[in-house]
Amino acid sequence: MNASLLDRITIEPGKCGGRPCIRGMRIRVNDVLEMLGEGVSMEELLADFPDLEREDILACLQFAARRTDIVRLAA
Repeated sequence: MNASLLDRITIEPGKCGGRPCIRGMRIRVNDVLEMLGEGVSMEELLADFPDLEREDILACLQFAARRTDIVRLAA
């Protein structure tokens, strides 16, 4: 996976409740993922959020993929 994409995801304690955001902006990773899940296309997101870049959306997807790949041992 491309580590430079993940560099676009920032977490700042005083911003958006410490939730992961894109490049220090107040665009939360979760919001982008929810919109994609609701069927909003990448093109629509880019049109609605002019500061957003294609790589930002890819970074959100990569971030989510890494977060779901956590091995948990069941007792």
